Amino acid sequence: MKSVPRRESLAAKKERAARVAERLQETYPDADCELDYESPWQLLIATILSAQCTDKMVNQVTPALFERFPDPASLARAPQRTVESMIRKTGFFSQKAKSIRACAALVVERFAGQVPQTMEELTLLQGVGRKTASVVLGTAFHQPAVFVDTHVKRLTSRLGLTRSEEPVEIEQDLKKLLPPEQWTAFCHRLIHHGRRICFARKPLCETCALLDRCPRIGVDRPSVTPR
Repeated sequence: MKSVPRRESLAAKKERAARVAERLQETYPDADCELDYESPWQLLIATILSAQCTDKMVNQVTPALFERFPDPASLARAPQRTVESMIRKTGFFSQKAKSIRACAALVVERFAGQVPQTMEELTLLQGVGRKTASVVLGTAFHQPAVFVDTHVKRLTSRLGLTRSEEPVEIEQDLKKLLPPEQWTAFCHRLIHHGRRICFARKPLCETCALLDRCPRIGVDRPSVTPR
């Protein structure tokens, strides 16, 4: 694919984004969050724990955690040392234990034990930034949401869908390019693609379903023939 013009119009970029979204949908029709959860509360805690940790590792830890502390009230009362020992494998376990216990306490005290459903309220919770809040809103509550993790950041840059390195700006760029009903699924599909094909150091461009639609910005690889 030819490089993206520096002065590409918004209409042209929207058209490219639509083609990328279409191909990702064809490639990953059932892509969804890879964290295991049964409720918005469980997804919230799992997403906090996933910081600088793989979803696979979080999924190994959360079943026992949720069995012992099944709701915000019980987690808020949980001893710090106990929670630390249960989530140790996720890394940064001391800070994460403090965060999820404080998060649970505020959910109980301010939101009557229910996970709030707005960005403003979610980001009041300990350990919850804009990305985590967007994951919960889009995935658990099915609200239009764009979440920018390391994969979304890397792929949107390589695809020429943003020139920014800032997650909030990337989020706004994507919201301009795609209709709201596509935001959440598009992000999940980008994450799937980033974990399977479009790696940070050695992307598998030769086998990539987006090869003919990707300018490969910042990828230093020999030219390849589209499939």
